[in-house]
Amino acid sequence: MASNHSQPYQDLTPDVVLDALESVGLRGDGRLLALNSYENRVYQVSLEDDSSVVAKFYRPNRWSDAQLLEEHTFALELAEREIPVVAPLELGGQTLNTFNDIRFAVFPRRGGRPPELEDEKVLVWIGRFLGRIHAVGATRPFKKRPALNLDTFGTEPRDWLLASGMIPEDLQNTWVTTIDLALQGVRNCFARTEKIRAIRLHGDCHVGNILWTEAGNRAATPGMERATGLGGPHFVDLDDARMGPAVQDLWMLLAGDRETAAKQLKALLEGYEQFHGFNREELGLIEPLRTLRLIHYSAWLARRWEDPAFPAAFPWFGTQRYWQDRILELREQTSDMDEAPLSV
Repeated sequence: MASNHSQPYQDLTPDVVLDALESVGLRGDGRLLALNSYENRVYQVSLEDDSSVVAKFYRPNRWSDAQLLEEHTFALELAEREIPVVAPLELGGQTLNTFNDIRFAVFPRRGGRPPELEDEKVLVWIGRFLGRIHAVGATRPFKKRPALNLDTFGTEPRDWLLASGMIPEDLQNTWVTTIDLALQGVRNCFARTEKIRAIRLHGDCHVGNILWTEAGNRAATPGMERATGLGGPHFVDLDDARMGPAVQDLWMLLAGDRETAAKQLKALLEGYEQFHGFNREELGLIEPLRTLRLIHYSAWLARRWEDPAFPAAFPWFGTQRYWQDRILELREQTSDMDEAPLSV
């Protein structure tokens, strides 16, 4: 498959998906279901033996083979410890395969629904598993995958966006002034947290990447959850796994006003600290990390704009109103970073 930058998946037809799976010994029965994914192309595939798998076809030129294999190794390492992360299947002795020049991996199908984050017991349970993930993640670093920091999620995407020509000319000066103030706020917050340690993270731990099975409601004995049998949460999609501060995998699960978020954080940490220590200084990084994610997200959309899937899914991106809203958003974030950190 030619790695056309503007149409990276133009040759990924249903027949190619089925042929790719057959090349690793999995015969599909012709039924495919495209799953929600913009960065990669992901399909639920029904097999002739009435089972189903999930096939992920990686976007060309995003990750190197070594970086993808580090992600797979981390997932397998977690699964071996009965931590419910959906890890890739080893087919023919390897997890990363290639067909028609496009790389892919196959995963077991795991169903579930979004967790009810309003339930304190659910948050404690998720916190326990995050603590276990981080206990493993802290044992050794990624050597090939990038880190989440001011440069990779702030300065570099800021410079790329400015050079892209996608910011309206009449808003450009205001946007530059605003984003530079926000990045200075991020810099100040990181400077105040001297003891931060980067560990291997899930990296994109929002509610959409956690699946909850109904059996979990009937098995609430702390510390006794298993990857199979008793249900509860399953963590999926380690595609954004990288080095970074532990709080990155916690803050995206917080929602609502400051008081509500503090209660949610308290429940998460109640479970988390049963398995891994948490440095409370990292609470001062919640708003800076949120700021970096917002900047990175705009650059992610801009970098993918030539992919036809993106204009169809995000028609509002790049409009005058979009950039005006981003300026307002960054101003609010700059103000939030001046406030006292969230406390439990």
